[in-house]
Amino acid sequence: MADGEAPADPQSDEAGTVADVAQLYLGNILYALELAAMSLDEQQRPADAGFYRGIARRLAEARGHDARRPAAGNE
Repeated sequence: MADGEAPADPQSDEAGTVADVAQLYLGNILYALELAAMSLDEQQRPADAGFYRGIARRLAEARGHDARRPAAGNE
């Protein structure tokens, strides 16, 4: 969310691609994945927890790659 910008309404009818929505809510998605992994750890299911942490890691790495790319038109 940019400075001074109101938070996006998840109930909005505004269309977007899966990538747009995932990027907008990436922090929430990563948080939910970690909660799932923690719950699975508590259930003595470390392989399943690792699977969800792996998904989170890939999403975070992809975001990092995007952040290092020059913006279109600013090259």
